[in-house]
Amino acid sequence: MQNQHEIACDVPTGKKPIRVKTTLCRHVRKALLSLGGEAHRTIVIEQVAKTLGHNVHHIPEELQLQVIVSFEKTWADERKRAAYGFHLPFGEGSHRWGVRPDAILAA
Repeated sequence: MQNQHEIACDVPTGKKPIRVKTTLCRHVRKALLSLGGEAHRTIVIEQVAKTLGHNVHHIPEELQLQVIVSFEKTWADERKRAAYGFHLPFGEGSHRWGVRPDAILAA
């Protein structure tokens, strides 16, 4: 049985495609920095949800998918990846996300 969040692009939602949200990318970056620079994406999603005022035991599936897609699409774009400092410590396909603290975000 495959985890439904394993590949966010393959999850049928029946809705419009999820767009990358700059605010979510900033929350992901902040969460990763607070977690020491890298963590499993589940922990990152919990941190972002907590920051947004959600109960971490009942995170809306849509929010989880938005965070995953925001990270993945930002990571896939070389320019955005450099700006946010996102990286995958264990390589492509890994669920462990990382951030380089020296990346500079435009205000």
